[in-house]
Amino acid sequence: MASKPGGTHWPFAEDIAKLGKKCGLDLNLVQSGGSLENFFGVRNRHNTQFGIVAGDVLNYMNSYQSQNADVRSAVQGMRIMLPLYDAEVQVVARSGINSLADLAGRRVGVGPEDSAANLTGQLMFDILHVKPSELVKGSNDDMIELLRQGEIDALIRVAGAPVDALADGRLDERFHMVPITESVLKASYKPTTLKAGTYKFQPNAVETIAVKTVIMTYEYGSMKNAYYQKSCKTVADFTKLIVDNIDELRRTGHPKWKDIDLTEIPNGWEIGDCVRKGLDPNYEVQCTKAPADDSANQAYLDLLRKHLKE
Repeated sequence: MASKPGGTHWPFAEDIAKLGKKCGLDLNLVQSGGSLENFFGVRNRHNTQFGIVAGDVLNYMNSYQSQNADVRSAVQGMRIMLPLYDAEVQVVARSGINSLADLAGRRVGVGPEDSAANLTGQLMFDILHVKPSELVKGSNDDMIELLRQGEIDALIRVAGAPVDALADGRLDERFHMVPITESVLKASYKPTTLKAGTYKFQPNAVETIAVKTVIMTYEYGSMKNAYYQKSCKTVADFTKLIVDNIDELRRTGHPKWKDIDLTEIPNGWEIGDCVRKGLDPNYEVQCTKAPADDSANQAYLDLLRKHLKE
């Protein structure tokens, strides 16, 4: 599962699907409202073996599973498949709003209910004790139009920059990227910088923070019925394909593939047994077409496998 086109989840999912297609393995892409829906989709939806999820969802689940039975149940059996890119927190606003504190008493667009922007936005404002008058929810396209029309004062996106929907020309010099410089947020998130010119309306470099994005899966190796066996094989196959072809993905896929370190496993989460199966040096994907030569990736594979054993 991946969020709808316009962000970064979807092109990543398309890149993975194309990789599978070269091997003769079909991957059905399912659009969603965001990371939270993706997490629960993997947990509860039949034939949904993995989904792309923002790290704030994992942080939330880890923080509240000891206090909430529903969260504890949702976490059970969920595993990391592979870490992906850092998703930058991007706050676009009209003039006169120069910090997150300036959003107190303002209307802020946070995208779909289940989006990373909604969850991350709430967490950031809680940490800073900033109270917008309203967190406005809706499609990401709606957020852009509401900002253009002055119906909201700012919008939040949490996605790998550049985000296509922010770069398509609808946002002009009337808008700017709000820097995130608060030390308390830098302590909780990864500090980063949006390079100058990432967007036409953003001529200068802007400080911000980032959230790790991961592929989540389920522990299908724990049961032996036919569905679990098939699902485990799917997870193992695509783990193998992604890791063995990471150089190709960096050359031909979304620009964010270039920034990925597959050893950056989030704290507090386990790698699935089916993922470990796919990382085994002796595991082979049964392609109906010839697989790419993976010799250039052997050193990287050895490093990842060593990291997972530690």
